[in-house]
Amino acid sequence: MPYAEIVMPSNLNFIILMLISAVPLLLWAIGLFGSVLSGEHARLMARLSNGAAGLSFLCAALAALLYAVGGKTLTVTLFSLALPGDMGALALSIYINTVTVIMLSLVSFVGFVVSRYARNYLQGEKHQGRFYTWLNLTLASILTLIVSGNMLMFVLAWMTTSLCLHHLLMFYPERTGAVLAARKKIIVSRVGEVSLLIAVLLIGSTLHTMEFEAIFHAMAAMTGPLPVALQWASGLIVLAAALKTAQFPLQGWLIQVMEAPTPVSALLHAGIVNGGAFLIIRMSPIMSQAINASNALVIIGLVTIAAAGLVMLTQTSIKVFLAWTTTAQMGFMLLECGLGLYSLAMLHLVAHSLYKAHAFLSSGSSVDILRAPAVHPAQSTPIFWQWIVVLAFAGLMTIGIGAAFGVALEHQPALLALGAIVAVAMTQLLLQSFKAGMGTAFTARAAGLSALICTAYFSLHAAFHFMLATSLPAVRIVNGPTQFALIGLVMLVFLAILLIQQNLPSLAKYPIARRAYVHLYNGLYVDIPFSRLVQRFWPIQAVPYTQPKGV
Repeated sequence: MPYAEIVMPSNLNFIILMLISAVPLLLWAIGLFGSVLSGEHARLMARLSNGAAGLSFLCAALAALLYAVGGKTLTVTLFSLALPGDMGALALSIYINTVTVIMLSLVSFVGFVVSRYARNYLQGEKHQGRFYTWLNLTLASILTLIVSGNMLMFVLAWMTTSLCLHHLLMFYPERTGAVLAARKKIIVSRVGEVSLLIAVLLIGSTLHTMEFEAIFHAMAAMTGPLPVALQWASGLIVLAAALKTAQFPLQGWLIQVMEAPTPVSALLHAGIVNGGAFLIIRMSPIMSQAINASNALVIIGLVTIAAAGLVMLTQTSIKVFLAWTTTAQMGFMLLECGLGLYSLAMLHLVAHSLYKAHAFLSSGSSVDILRAPAVHPAQSTPIFWQWIVVLAFAGLMTIGIGAAFGVALEHQPALLALGAIVAVAMTQLLLQSFKAGMGTAFTARAAGLSALICTAYFSLHAAFHFMLATSLPAVRIVNGPTQFALIGLVMLVFLAILLIQQNLPSLAKYPIARRAYVHLYNGLYVDIPFSRLVQRFWPIQAVPYTQPKGV
């Protein structure tokens, strides 16, 4: 029988609870009850939506500030319905911890920016009101997903987000490319949702709870090998996360959603697609003990990084290029989670969301900048001694700065891969000074900038590790040959990508490189069979385009 269970926190936590609850509720109200204004009152709907999105962000930011001052981790259950088989309960509950307040602030901010941008972008659009209706419902679903304290509530919000997003992707039903991408997204999403639902049921039947906080404590107290049911559940969670983040070779739908309005692309790439990484972080108490599933995450992420990192070099469309970078960055996040670096993955998620929202919303300006006349320095391929000097300097600088922040190999060998990736990034920056040929002063300036970036990177990593210490499991110790082999493979792949990127101009003279360029430009053709199957069994009916009045 259903029953109400209201846990009343006191003082500061009660205020935080009210603010966090208001964040999705404001958007649910505008999305559900504002739909009556979506016709003739589109401008009023746009103003109300912008106001609700802005107020939601203010509530989220204030809740994060108050939580930092003196908030505590807690779960507040408002309604609960017991499930059969001692699997726990389906509950309407709110889970408040550091991960919740960070994600809530991030998504509400991106949602406000996208909503404000869409007001001008869709000005005069016939269906602007309908767009805002589904935008509000999509944002409300994402925010509900973030605050969910119950796994089944999480799954329902996960499904609702996908369904609401579908209406945004189909905003222009006369565009066959948009329809094809939306249908492929439906198929991929349904597989991921079924996988996640089965995983949640397996977890509930094993741990006899559906609450995230209870799972955190149960896994912390667990000794011995991971139960078989939880191993299967972790594998299904990996599948759901990989499908949500558009990992190779099922990334085609994410590349093709460019037919949707730019605000939808920004929201998808900066917010919704991050749901896969957020799922792994939420399930980190289980994933941190599932070695095989974590290894699978590393392999999936590494393959995606290698493929997307090469394909994006050949793209000529700004938005398609950004879409491929999103796929690569999602692979990077899953790789970090697979290595047990959850706080680093959280930092990456925040940084990528902010960057990608700006990149998509300013993609038109990027085209104008590229069209502007500019004087480019002569490009040359670095010679052997330059490679040796730069790699050695970047490696020593990364090890030294990392050691100052407590990054030691004996504590976590996976940080060796982190240090190698940072060194590769610094190497790319330093090589530009050699290629530009602007003298010693310019090289010294590049070296100083590299040290500054490296210091900022490790500083932010340390800050996030400190903030999330009580919300994430302890860093997993790598103690098997498979994990060490994967760490070495990660270092080799990033070094290989660096070599290819820096020597790309000189590789063009080889016929095999020119043939590879064509294949990479077409995404290695991995999406073509999926597209043909969808078109064969779900043919697209052409919708005639109706020109708006006055145009």
